[in-house]
Amino acid sequence: MRAFAALLRRDIVLSFRSGGGAGLGAGFFVLIIVLAPLGLGPEQSLLQSAAPGLIWIAALLATLLGLERVIEPDLQDGTLDLLRLSSLPLELVVLAKVVAHWLTNGLVICLLAPLVAPILFLKPQALWVLALSLLLGTPGLSFIGTAGAALSAGVRRGGMLLALIVLPLNIPALIFGASAVSAIQRGGDPTQALLLLAALSLIAAVIASLAGAAALRLNED
Repeated sequence: MRAFAALLRRDIVLSFRSGGGAGLGAGFFVLIIVLAPLGLGPEQSLLQSAAPGLIWIAALLATLLGLERVIEPDLQDGTLDLLRLSSLPLELVVLAKVVAHWLTNGLVICLLAPLVAPILFLKPQALWVLALSLLLGTPGLSFIGTAGAALSAGVRRGGMLLALIVLPLNIPALIFGASAVSAIQRGGDPTQALLLLAALSLIAAVIASLAGAAALRLNED
């Protein structure tokens, strides 16, 4: 566990120091929300109905930023070779990188979303569902994104390949997350959508950890 904590701390520090780190994703997320009324117009009903989808699309795109730097720098500078030789299983290496990415990206988005959502006239009673849906869904985005980063590491134009891998796999989270917020805005029950969102994140945690570790082993060859 000491090696896991050291790797986690290192990745968090590097995320804040790197140019495509934590602040860029948060800034991109806020920028999309702020610009949406300029593109769609000031009509309250239109913005209110579009708000759940817009916020979740912004969160999804913001999590893509910096994913290329989750694995690639370690591959280039030899750190990944040292991690393979260490006693820490590669599944835990992937988990540490997922947690670091979520803490510096997903968690920040979860905290910012209720603050910027009123720009889109999201109903006050929907704010807690929005925050909960992002808390349940963004870990899954980080797991899938990190696994995709491991698969595309070392590949020429890996950023394009990463987007092609990650975006389709994240569509179910986008649907269920937006559905939960839309349901509470209409006076419905968001429980089913939230449970499905949590299930997706749990499934992603298992599959992406194994897939990411397998991809790191393939990169060794």
